Amino acid sequence: MKQIQPDLWETEVECPVPGLTTHAYLLIRDDGNVLFYNTGHQHEIDRMAELGGVAYQFLSHRDELGDTLRLIRERFGARLGGHVLEQSEFARVCAPDILFDKREMYLGDIEVIPTPGHTPGSTCFLVRSAQGKRYLFTGDTLYLSGEGVWEAGFISGYSDRETLVESLRLLQKMEPDSVLSSALAGSSGFQET
Repeated sequence: MKQIQPDLWETEVECPVPGLTTHAYLLIRDDGNVLFYNTGHQHEIDRMAELGGVAYQFLSHRDELGDTLRLIRERFGARLGGHVLEQSEFARVCAPDILFDKREMYLGDIEVIPTPGHTPGSTCFLVRSAQGKRYLFTGDTLYLSGEGVWEAGFISGYSDRETLVESLRLLQKMEPDSVLSSALAGSSGFQET
């Protein structure tokens, strides 16, 4: 893991399926660390233990499912959160403890923002960091291309174009200090704005 902000760590890149590279991000908080997305790297999970563990793990959508969800829950007692429209997909691997279905604040400083389009239950998270920064976790709704340009996570036959456009319009209003995607085409899914 590498530290990208005083309270934020990025996992090593991985390729869960051909053509897809991903990162996860650990937000260090006094009242319980939050892991955004998922990692399949055991050594990264060991590093999370050194950084205080994982109290919550929030998934942006079904593409972040993997066997390590159970491992993270068992090792740290982490509560898994995801959108209600992704619940049946999540339950195949690890049933979520927390279901999101609307725009709301969670844990006092994390805004849950449903952004359907990439998948029906795609969800973004806007964090108001204790460091005074605003981090926008976009999942695959937006991802960083190899050229360093943010692109929409539209997949023909899989995504809903009109719904995704509406979600992107909503995200344009967020004004974050940093944007962090799960999927990426370059070496990092993190960019300061």
